[in-house]
This record gives sequence, C-alpha cells and structure tokens, in this order.
Amino acid sequence: MVQSVLVVDDEPNIVLSLEFLMTQAGYDVQVARDGEQALQAINDSKPDLVLLDIMMPDPDGISVCESIRSDPDLRDMPVIMLTAKGRNLEREKGLAAGASDFITKPFSNREVIERVAALLAVGKTSA
Repeated sequence: MVQSVLVVDDEPNIVLSLEFLMTQAGYDVQVARDGEQALQAINDSKPDLVLLDIMMPDPDGISVCESIRSDPDLRDMPVIMLTAKGRNLEREKGLAAGASDFITKPFSNREVIERVAALLAVGKTSA
C-alpha cells in the first residue's frame, strides 16, 4: 500500500517543491496551506506522515503539532517540522510540541527524502 504524506506550508514554492519531491519518491501526497486545512486533512484522511511548517496562518505549526499529539488516535503520527529559522529556540519549540524531527529551510531534497523514509520505516515496523 502506498504511504501518504501531508505537506503543510503557506509558501506556494515550498508546497510545489515538497509535493513534487514526495510524489517522485512514491508517496501519495496531500497539501494544506494553513493550520486549519491541515487539521481537517489530518482528521479526514489520517496521513502516514506530516511535513509541517512552523510559521503559518491560524493555527501555527506548533499548535497543529500539539493537537496531533493530544489526540489518542493520532499521537503516533510522525511529524517533521519545517522552519526558515535555524535558531535553537524554534527547534526546541517544535520538539517540545511533539515533533518527530526538524528540518531547517532551505533544505536538501535528499535530506527530506531520507528523513521521511526513515520515519515511515519505523512506523511500518511498529504497526
């Protein structure tokens, strides 16, 4: 069965890039452009992994991640947080919210593919 990835970002170029990258890697890809769309997509389709921007419109990525972690049916869903800010504070906020991993923009395509694949492989073995 094809694994699914939800790409959540309010920057159109990042969305296009990640959508193309994940599709080329063989994943079924969905897109959300803000926190509200992300939560709706997560509840509707329960993707296997979420690529989630920290800084975006209501709610922000930190709040979306906290919502995922507070839901017993979703709390094990891998979440990779993305941010343009490489500061340790942003990383700490994301990890404190329950992020599985953290990638700073601009990102390496190879790095994103490897991290997504690693987290999805862990999910397959524990399922």
